[in-house]
Amino acid sequence: MIEVFKTNVEDDDLAHMLLDQIHRTFVNYKANFDLQDCDNILRVKSTTSSIQCDCLINLLRDLGFHAEVLTDEHQPAGKILWPN
Repeated sequence: MIEVFKTNVEDDDLAHMLLDQIHRTFVNYKANFDLQDCDNILRVKSTTSSIQCDCLINLLRDLGFHAEVLTDEHQPAGKILWPN
């Protein structure tokens, strides 16, 4: 399962910090940011189950950031690279 979020994250260092927090909180998620996209995309893939969108959005909110789920018609096209 993959979910794509629009965020207000604009800084690479903050993105790395958020990814670390996401991976510690949701151990079965693989996440990455595309800050080159105008929507500052956060892609999240679950290796075992569906994505807990509300929990992820709340985590980012608690850390001072905004995220919202993008619907299929708004998802950017292109190659998605997942970290190993």
